[in-house]
Amino acid sequence: MEHPTCLSDELKQFVVSDAPPTVYYIPGFITEDEESHLQRRVYGSPRTKWTQLSGRRLQNWGGSPHPKGMMAERIPDWLRAYCDRVSSLGAFGGRTANHVLVNEYKEGEGIMPHEDGPLYHPTVTTISLGSHAVLDLYAPVGGPGGAAPQTEASRLVASLLLKPRSLLILQDETYRRLLHGIRPVARDTLTDKVANLAAAGAAPGETLTRGTRVSLTVRHVPKVMKTKLVLGRK
Repeated sequence: MEHPTCLSDELKQFVVSDAPPTVYYIPGFITEDEESHLQRRVYGSPRTKWTQLSGRRLQNWGGSPHPKGMMAERIPDWLRAYCDRVSSLGAFGGRTANHVLVNEYKEGEGIMPHEDGPLYHPTVTTISLGSHAVLDLYAPVGGPGGAAPQTEASRLVASLLLKPRSLLILQDETYRRLLHGIRPVARDTLTDKVANLAAAGAAPGETLTRGTRVSLTVRHVPKVMKTKLVLGRK
């Protein structure tokens, strides 16, 4: 089984010990000036780069992951710099990130619990811009506890507060077994389920109001095609 290696000493100090293995949270990973620059670049991208989904819209950079392989596309320099910076932490086992998904969440928007799956190196990294989010980690449906119907609340394992300018890294069990999602709410009241409260500079009982958040999900796609995939052919 492939396992992340080559973690830098810088990264190891940011492990969230109260979360399932393995979560790293780095507050202030980028500066306010970098945040503003990235926001300008995201919103200065051609309108054709945006895809509207239910609950959010996104930009895809680097290519479209596919079981047969991703036909790689050039990542612009303004994103490449952060691919390199995240990769230098050893997040992808010595490999370099080659895919970025830019998600925009407006106040009250979220994403259903999901897993990122086998098309990626088993690590997901996220830089947050503009506003906070609370990422919830869930046990899969039908896990330990029997065949009785399980609600999202009963399957909640832990939550993570993602402040603007922070970097989140999910690996190991958290990536391979657990689902992650963001509830579509306008405000978050923090509880002791939030595993990184101290690292994020927050306290239980605090209520945070969401604004528009842009996330940069930086990943490595191992399987890249050298020739263009013609869909529909076997």
